Amino acid sequence: MNRLHRWLCRSERWRMTVHERVPWVIAHADLGQNILELGPGPGLTTDLLRAKARHLTAIEIDPTLAEALRARLRGGNVDVVTGDARAMPFGDGQFSGGVSFTMLHHVPSAAMQDELLREVRRVIAPGGIFAGSDSMQSLFMRLIHIGDTVVPVDPDTFGLRLETAGFEVLEIEKNSRAFRFLARRPGTQSDAKANRSGRTKS
Repeated sequence: MNRLHRWLCRSERWRMTVHERVPWVIAHADLGQNILELGPGPGLTTDLLRAKARHLTAIEIDPTLAEALRARLRGGNVDVVTGDARAMPFGDGQFSGGVSFTMLHHVPSAAMQDELLREVRRVIAPGGIFAGSDSMQSLFMRLIHIGDTVVPVDPDTFGLRLETAGFEVLEIEKNSRAFRFLARRPGTQSDAKANRSGRTKS
């Protein structure tokens, strides 16, 4: 992130946006009690999510941001992992649900975004929900990303991309500033238990 973008992500304006957007995104999402968050940055979204689950794991690629969040939340119900969400150090079906808030456009290419979607599908249990949001393309979005990575996500084609990654799309809704999505990994929790049992026996 450039300096302006880092400032914005810590600003009161963005805090107010987060307090509106997180409930909007997860309103119809049964994420379970073991949630994965992708790219939390400074952790404004994490602060809201950790009150809604028994355990939350946040994976952040920026080591400085990850360490700051880890130090701030140490001793609570959040594990902060430094890593790339395209190749996560987690087991298949480890999480009951996953979330992504306004981070996909930071992934450097559409192909890499698709890698991330496939990896999220792998680590979420069968029947688990993947919910999230991203910003709509605008002049303001372009300005805050000058000299920074920005690969906008088109909500009109994102559903097909989720399906290609192996998700069932439940909802995609957009407004003037952002869009939200709700998807599900096909299968049931009993499928997940059977898969784990099969791996144990072999």
